[in-house]
Amino acid sequence: QVKLVESGGGLVQPGGSLRLSCTASVNLKSIGVMAWYRQAPGKEREWVAMTTAVGAKQYTDSVKGRFTISRDFDKNIMFLQMNNLKPEDTAVYYCNQIPKITWGQGTQVTVSS
Repeated sequence: QVKLVESGGGLVQPGGSLRLSCTASVNLKSIGVMAWYRQAPGKEREWVAMTTAVGAKQYTDSVKGRFTISRDFDKNIMFLQMNNLKPEDTAVYYCNQIPKITWGQGTQVTVSS
């Protein structure tokens, strides 16, 4: 059974950067599509970025040019590099595969001065 664990969140000032990690219990090459999601306080969970097994990547409009999704197949980790963070990026960030499996606990990202 696939298990995904998020880490790397924290408190950062506006304009700062963070790199989130999603560590998989299986070889990432066995997972076709993976994605990052986030849920801000009082809002529904939303999709942020996705990557396919052949390297295609897509981003929601609000993070284009600031966030980069990638996979390290040797370490079985998916990353989300987040630059130029804004207060509206504050949320709990989750990773998952598509089709989705049970959600993990996520990692909190807070952007505040």
